[in-house]
Amino acid sequence: MQHAPVFTRLLTLSVCLLFLSCTTHAHNITHILAKYPEFSTFSHYLTVTHLAGEINRRQTITVLAVSNAGMADLLSKHLSVYVIKNVLSLHVLVDYFGARKLHQITDGTASSATLFQSTGSAPGTAGFVNITDLKHGKVGFGAQDSGHLNAYFVKSVVEIPYNISVLEISQILTSAVAEAPAEAPSLNLTIMLSKQGCKAFGDLLEASGAIKTFEENADGGLTVFCPSDDVIKGFMPKYKNLTAAGKVSLLLYHGIPIYQSMQMLKSSNGLTNTLATDGAKKYDFTVQTEGEDITLETKVVTARVTGTVLDQEPVVLYKINKVLLPRELFKGTVEDDEAESPKAASPKSSKKSKDDTADSPDADSPESDDSEDSTADQDDENGGGRFDGGRWASVLLTVFAGAFVLF
Repeated sequence: MQHAPVFTRLLTLSVCLLFLSCTTHAHNITHILAKYPEFSTFSHYLTVTHLAGEINRRQTITVLAVSNAGMADLLSKHLSVYVIKNVLSLHVLVDYFGARKLHQITDGTASSATLFQSTGSAPGTAGFVNITDLKHGKVGFGAQDSGHLNAYFVKSVVEIPYNISVLEISQILTSAVAEAPAEAPSLNLTIMLSKQGCKAFGDLLEASGAIKTFEENADGGLTVFCPSDDVIKGFMPKYKNLTAAGKVSLLLYHGIPIYQSMQMLKSSNGLTNTLATDGAKKYDFTVQTEGEDITLETKVVTARVTGTVLDQEPVVLYKINKVLLPRELFKGTVEDDEAESPKAASPKSSKKSKDDTADSPDADSPESDDSEDSTADQDDENGGGRFDGGRWASVLLTVFAGAFVLF
């Protein structure tokens, strides 16, 4: 009977740990605002300008939300999306301000940097916002370059202390600097890919003409997986055997037509389409995350993300340790690195595997085996319901450690 209290403590401990593991998530500004239809336009433009992703990546942030009526005044100026991004980035403070803090500002006034300032888009100190407690419950906001307060605190929408605060203000902050004409940022993917060992992949994009498709998708969001120069060098004999169309499809297979930060990529487990996806031609692969490791699984090969070459929203470039081989172009499902497995295959089975995965004249043509497609689809369905053993293992390990101490 003496062990009953100990068991109760262990059960309580395990429940608490499981609760903490399930509730520790990053905030998502569009999900937060989805509950408030009066901010639907504001939320929409946070997404269009890619500011939503930047807000979600920040650990401490304050969003000064404006109602649909206030956004209508901004949109009536017919500004470009790049100018709208500058204006809205002025409404994202890189500090935490809850309703209570607004009324407890030292000396009644404070200045806070915004995303417009921290991203380097604002000249000088034009990206700062002045906040003044005007007493009697009134708090004013004004862009530093405007020299006056033109918007006022309306109410607190959502507050998650020291993480994210969403406050409604009466209207858009006026700023001549933020509303100045802004050109679309120039994105030279070839130059970007030449950094940190991705030049060979960039050269293939240029030579094949696939670079145009990548550039056309850059403004709307683009994620590129780049095999290192050494990997490309070793793959060139197979690459040269592909038709011109096959080469383009292979290269497009290394791009996703949306921006996926590292955090977003880790939370997007499952099948994903690529720039090569075209109707019946799936050209998809599966993103899998285990701890900090991210792998990209085709039906032929599994590649691992080894690092970030560049993350400049709306474009992010990742380096991978293998060329992604789509089943539409390459037959076989046996990984080359299986040969490195401690358990060696028998001579007979090794010979069979080699014969099955050997390059054939049809290497650049789509698979036509319907039974193989059916099996692959079944594998996808089975993989989608995998047990999250990592989280439970950590909880159980902690429980057993607690039991050892208590006993």
